[in-house]
Amino acid sequence: MIIAKDDVAIFEYTVTANGEQLDTSEGKEPLAIIVGQGQLVPGLEQALIGKQVGDKFDAEIAAEDAYGERNDNLVQAVPKAMFGDVEVEVGMQFRATTDEGEQSVVIIGVEDDEVIVDGNHPLAGIDLAFSIEVTEVRKATEEELAHGHVHAPGGCGHHH
Repeated sequence: MIIAKDDVAIFEYTVTANGEQLDTSEGKEPLAIIVGQGQLVPGLEQALIGKQVGDKFDAEIAAEDAYGERNDNLVQAVPKAMFGDVEVEVGMQFRATTDEGEQSVVIIGVEDDEVIVDGNHPLAGIDLAFSIEVTEVRKATEEELAHGHVHAPGGCGHHH
């Protein structure tokens, strides 16, 4: 069976950036996604289409097809008072409410009465390299499509 939109693709993966391993399924369960549901970076999702069980391939995904380019407008100084009594430190992550809705931000600097936050994804602006081995392909069930995620054999495994 050839992978197409709305199919379940299950695969082993290793992802690197600049030669450094970021994540791998080695020693863990393979990743199971519904193709076309935005569960992966767009470039990798596109690379999976047309593949089948047993295919092993490498995919070089440019930043714009991964987590996007860095946006300098997402780096800004905010008053330290916004964090209340929290002792803020570089590297801490918070959820912020913005004009575009909820967004994750990382503290990249702390100055006297200001905190510098970065709303970019940590991998924004970085090209990614994936090594993939497709281990299973099947049609997604109606329930999986309705829920937007793959269910474990025997059912969903959680309550909706």
